[in-house]
Amino acid sequence: MATKMDNQPESLGISEKIIHGSGSNPSYDNDFDYKNTDVEAIEPPADMVRGIAGKLSVWTLLVVVMELCERFAYYGASLMFSIYLQKVLHRTKSQAVALNRVSQFFAYATTIFGAVVADQWLGKFKTILLFAIVYFIGLVLLTISSADFSIDGGFGLAGFCIAVFAFIGFGTGGIKSNVSAFMAEQIPTGYKATKTPGVYEDSKLTVERGFRYFYWAINVGAFVGQLICPQVAKNKSYALAYMIPAIMFFVGIIFFVAGSKRYIKKKPQGTVMLKVWRCMKYARKNKREGQKHWLDGSLGAVDQGWNDEFVIGLQRSLRACKVFMFYPLYWALYNSMSDNFINQGLTMKRPDWLSVDQLNVINSLVLIVSIPLFDKFVFPLLRRCGLRMGPIARITTGFVIVTLGFVYVTVLQKFIYTKGPYYDFTGPDVPEGATNDISVWLQIVPYAAVAISEIFASVTGLEFAFSQAPSELKSVLTSVYLFTNCGGALIGMILAIWGGDPEVLYVFAAETILLGILAVIFYFCFRHYDDMVAEQEQFNG
Repeated sequence: MATKMDNQPESLGISEKIIHGSGSNPSYDNDFDYKNTDVEAIEPPADMVRGIAGKLSVWTLLVVVMELCERFAYYGASLMFSIYLQKVLHRTKSQAVALNRVSQFFAYATTIFGAVVADQWLGKFKTILLFAIVYFIGLVLLTISSADFSIDGGFGLAGFCIAVFAFIGFGTGGIKSNVSAFMAEQIPTGYKATKTPGVYEDSKLTVERGFRYFYWAINVGAFVGQLICPQVAKNKSYALAYMIPAIMFFVGIIFFVAGSKRYIKKKPQGTVMLKVWRCMKYARKNKREGQKHWLDGSLGAVDQGWNDEFVIGLQRSLRACKVFMFYPLYWALYNSMSDNFINQGLTMKRPDWLSVDQLNVINSLVLIVSIPLFDKFVFPLLRRCGLRMGPIARITTGFVIVTLGFVYVTVLQKFIYTKGPYYDFTGPDVPEGATNDISVWLQIVPYAAVAISEIFASVTGLEFAFSQAPSELKSVLTSVYLFTNCGGALIGMILAIWGGDPEVLYVFAAETILLGILAVIFYFCFRHYDDMVAEQEQFNG
């Protein structure tokens, strides 16, 4: 039964108490499932020695399950695009890469729209549900367009483009910009005492845990989808292979709706972007001598529609946007798993039972195993040793790891071209499906490297967007972070011109060098942000 703090009996154990600022009304069902409305968290308790991450409520996990099903649908379907476009719709390698990157662009270009709809009109829950319905329609249309009667009737390519660009692109974009923030909003803000004196559950650490397991669920869904769907396409049909993600996503929608009455649903704030604009305009007109940030002019404003907390959150959001500007090249390399890695694998020796695009499951499997290990052992051990990696240090580590992975990819591509019988595949008698005498299992290393980099760069990006935004802008800032993937897709679309053999070798080399340089610049530009984030009291804003 939910119990308000001011009505708790004196006999209630200290391990059940949630510490918040005055005037808060948190509620919880038991020591596993508890939640609260918006509150102001006080500073860490005087006797606090260290903080630990708390447990995630059942209602938080329902959102995570929905994301698992959505990622099953997305990755299970999109992983097949490259080979489907080449073998069924008869596109060239370069055309397949370009169309795949366009689909990625649409999936992330719509995130801003989804965020505005949520924060200004519908709220996160209704927005996620609305875009989920659009998404589901797209999956059904994709299934129909891949059926034999559609292919024979000339509707295959047109149906693919309509389904992927119009429906699935809009659907996944609208969900992406809201679902991770909605998950994090289910985590109560504040400090909860444990049975160990001096040790408190810190909601900042619980938010970090929430994002790690949210990302873990993404990769469980991706792993299963990537494992099943290509095999169904290879042994049965693409229509059946695309139907499975549609069914799985429908199940996810049911799980999501099941928690409707128990979710913390923050009301939309109305014209939030107009509020941002007015705050910025006010700050410009009210500059003060000695101010540290140009938005300081809006601090202390009376009857303007914002408070100091909003101004400080907006300052953090603008700093976060600077950080996100470095992400597009990272995504360009990351997205190679769905096209250039597959094309590389098609030129290598492999077992008859293996569909090359299925090697993507290595990436998901590494994440499924690694995320709990990092959450339970690696990061807690680092904190116990006094080394807590801030977001900038983690993002930099992710950039470095993927750079090293692409050093390997570049060298591997060079080795492929030195092996016979077709070398760089530019000879006059190169048959379709030609392979050189080199094992496809050598691709395991780069798939694993990209996976480990995601724990540091991708997960942290989502967490950083949520933690730096005021409550009114959490979906917007999350969408800005996700929108950086559009930049990666645009880079990929341009580089797709050189996506064939042997030019792709130089693409790999150039991407590797550029990200390595950017990783160094990134760290020295933003390393001081880690200290600023450490000084934040709470993330929910």
